[in-house]
Amino acid sequence: MTETEPALRHSPLYAAHRALDAKMVPFGGWEMPLSYRDGTIAEHLACRQDVVAFDVSHLGTVRVEGAGARALLQSTLTNDLGKIAPGRAQYTHLLDDADGSVLDDIIVWWVDEDVFDVMPNASNTARVRAAVGGEDVTSTRAVIAVQGPNARKHLAVVSSEAAAVGRFHVVCFSWQGQPCVAAGTGYTGEDGVECAVPAEAAPSFWEAVLATGVHPAGLGARDTLRLEAALPLHGHELGPGITPLQAGLGWVVSWTKPEGFLGRDALLREKEAGVARHLVGLATEGRQPPRSGAPVLRDGARVGEVTSGNFSPVLGRGVALALVSPDVGEGSHLTLELRGRQVPVEVVRLPFVEKKG
Repeated sequence: MTETEPALRHSPLYAAHRALDAKMVPFGGWEMPLSYRDGTIAEHLACRQDVVAFDVSHLGTVRVEGAGARALLQSTLTNDLGKIAPGRAQYTHLLDDADGSVLDDIIVWWVDEDVFDVMPNASNTARVRAAVGGEDVTSTRAVIAVQGPNARKHLAVVSSEAAAVGRFHVVCFSWQGQPCVAAGTGYTGEDGVECAVPAEAAPSFWEAVLATGVHPAGLGARDTLRLEAALPLHGHELGPGITPLQAGLGWVVSWTKPEGFLGRDALLREKEAGVARHLVGLATEGRQPPRSGAPVLRDGARVGEVTSGNFSPVLGRGVALALVSPDVGEGSHLTLELRGRQVPVEVVRLPFVEKKG
């Protein structure tokens, strides 16, 4: 670390990760577990087949509350809070007002009538807070994501209230006398619950969850899981120059709400003109993982580039998301330029792996 580099932040569960021999890596200004003893592929398959727990405390929490909270969020973010109510959660975007590109993708937990927890990506908390105000309460809590087809069965042993929360609903519960919040949200393509627990109570909550037979999982599995589910990652499928329309996320944008949103005029211009590129899924014939930035070619001519790529543990082959020309559609046969080799790929339907049940 140089004199100008800030120290990495640590989750309230840092000591617990060390005790589990986690491989720790820098991520978004935090030192977080990449994987544990069994490795990323085992953790990935445990989530698809059973249940895992992630520490996602590096995600931000900006508490926005008071009489004007709803109106401020409604006029700033793309989605329409009028579609939901207190006790619900909503996926939404904060856009650049100049070009309509995505400054951050966000989950809003509507905790109470005038209380909202805005959940930005790790490195974007300050940017989001500048747009919506509120208080950065990230350091006061840990967020533990229990994910997988058996997530609720295991979580119910620790908290029946948290386990019962509906998909994209929010509920308050207590742990060891401490107030907590749970949301039926996640980032794996599987069912699950994310629990925000006060920092001082988080280690005991984590231990109680693992004691039910839940496997710990790190950022490596989180990334391969979200890729199989075709969920976007900021800095890859979303970010500077990439709009919700290019990323295939037009459903996140409410054009009809009277309050509008930041970036609406720029995004409307793109909608009327048509996007210059769009997001598709690619699958290789073999196990070689595509990598971010790899050129996508059609008949030798570049038509786009990979935004995220990896090996799919479920499919047993390489998969990727890519931004390509709008005339490239499902069933197209293309090639990737990988380390000087031409690797055949096919444009396939998303998500790569469907949730069971």
